[in-house]
Amino acid sequence: MSHYLGIDVGTSGTKTLLIDESGTVIAEADATYPMEQPKPGWTQQNPEDWWKATVKTVRAVMRSSGCKPDDVKAIGLSGQMHGSVFLDRDDNVIRPALLWNDQRTAAECDEITSAAGGRKRLIKLVANPALTGFQAPKVLWLRNNEKRHFDALAKVLLPKDDIRRRMIGDYVTEVSDASGTLFLDVVHRKWSAPLLSKLGLDADLLPRVVESHEVTGTLTKAAAKALGLTTACKVVGGAGDCAAGAVGNGVVKKGVLSTSIGTSGVMFVHSDQPQYDAAGRLHTFCHAVDGAWHMMGVNLTSGGSLQWWVESVLQGLAGIGGKDVYQAATAEAQACPAGSNGLLFLPYLNGERTPHADPHARGAFVGLNLTHTRGSMTRSVMEGITFALRDSLEIITALDVPVREIRASGGGSKNPFWRQMQADVFGKKITTLKVEQGPAYGVALLAAVGDGAYKNIQSACKATIEIAEQTPADRKSVKAYNDLFPVYRKLYNDLKDSMQTLAGLQQ
Repeated sequence: MSHYLGIDVGTSGTKTLLIDESGTVIAEADATYPMEQPKPGWTQQNPEDWWKATVKTVRAVMRSSGCKPDDVKAIGLSGQMHGSVFLDRDDNVIRPALLWNDQRTAAECDEITSAAGGRKRLIKLVANPALTGFQAPKVLWLRNNEKRHFDALAKVLLPKDDIRRRMIGDYVTEVSDASGTLFLDVVHRKWSAPLLSKLGLDADLLPRVVESHEVTGTLTKAAAKALGLTTACKVVGGAGDCAAGAVGNGVVKKGVLSTSIGTSGVMFVHSDQPQYDAAGRLHTFCHAVDGAWHMMGVNLTSGGSLQWWVESVLQGLAGIGGKDVYQAATAEAQACPAGSNGLLFLPYLNGERTPHADPHARGAFVGLNLTHTRGSMTRSVMEGITFALRDSLEIITALDVPVREIRASGGGSKNPFWRQMQADVFGKKITTLKVEQGPAYGVALLAAVGDGAYKNIQSACKATIEIAEQTPADRKSVKAYNDLFPVYRKLYNDLKDSMQTLAGLQQ
C-alpha cells in the first residue's frame, strides 16, 4: 500500500505524520525548537533548526510505523506563513529568518503602499494591503537596514519552501503560501510583475509558483539518505499552514468556515471566486484547491495570549501548577459567568492584524473591580481571544459570504469549555472532526492527490474526513456576549493613542 508524509514546519516545532491511502494516520512525531526575540516585536528563527526537526520527525515516524522507504510515494509540505529565509548564491542562509509575527517592518509597509500608488491600488495589484507580517516588507527591511546582507541576497524563500530546497535542490513555492508574500497577483495566481517593478526588486529573487497538489520534484540522493527515504519519493507543492489546516478540516467547498486557535487565531472561509474586503481587514489568498480562493482573518496572539497568561502569570501560584496548569485555570474560569462580570481582555500582546492592522496595538484588561477573581481574569482572556475571532466573522458575514458550518480546530477545539464559548460568542453551532491533525494532515492528503491516489482534493477530503460532534450555542450566553461584544469592539479605538505611546516606551 502507498503511504504519504505530511510535514508542518510550525513556529514552535515541526510535526510529521504518515498516512496510508485511506487517510488513516499510521504514525506521527514532533520536534521543537526555539524562537529568538532580540527586541520587543522582533521574532526570528534559525532555518537549520527546521531541517534538523524535519529529519528527526521523518525518521521517527518511519521507525515507529515499520514502513519501508519505498512505500512512501510522496511528501506534502506545510509551514508557518510569511517568513523570510534569505539565501546567498551558494544557498547559505544570510541571517536568521524573520517570522510571520515579526513587527519590525511598519516603515517598509508604508514604503510599499506609497510605491504602489496608495492602499486601494495595492489591493488591486495583490488583493491585500501591506502588513508587517508579510514577506515583501521583510525584503525591503533587509535592503533598508542590512545592506551588506541585501547585496548578498540571491533568493528569498518561505519556511516550508526552504525545506523543499533541501529536499529537491530547487526553488519552488505554491499559490496558497505565495499569496502571503504580498508579491503574488492573487487573482491570476502568478507573481505581480508591476509591483516588483515599482519596488525595484528582481523577480529572480523569488521561486517559481505551482498549484498545491503539483509535483515539484523528487528527493535528491543527499535528502533521501538524510530522511531514510528513496529518490523516487515525490514532493508536492503543499500549502501554507492556514490553507493546509483548512484542507485537513475539509474546508474545500462553499459555505464551510474553519476557526483555529493555535499560537495565532484564524478564521478561514472557502470562496469559489476572489472576493475582497475593500478596507483590507481580511486577507484574500489563493486556496490549496485548484481554481479556488479563501478569505482569512488572523489574530496574532490568540492561543499565545492564553499561554502568556497561564505560563508567565499563573503558573506557580497556589492551586495552579504542574502538568494540569491549563486544566486548573480552565476550571476556575468555568466557575465564572459568561462575560466575566463585565471584565474584558484585549489580546493584542504583539500587535494585531485583523481587523486593526496595527503593530503597535497592545493588550489590556478593562473593567477590573474588587469582585473579580483569578478565574474571572482567565475567563476574560479566553473570551477576549474569541471576541477577536468574532471580529473576523463579522466582516465575513457582512460581505455576504455564506457560512453554513463552522469547524473548530487547534487547541481551542480540544477544550469542551472553549468549544462552547466559541459557539456562544459566534452564535453558531461548532463542529469538530473525528481526527483533527491540522496542517500536516492536509498536506499529506495533497501528497496523495499529487501521486494520483485521488482525483482531486475535494474527493480526498470526502473519503477521509468525518464529523465527530457538534456543540450548539446556549441562548443565555449568546445574549450575554452580544451585549458585551460592541463594548469590546469600541475599546481599541478608545485606547489606540495610548497604545501607540506605550509601545514607543517599551524596550
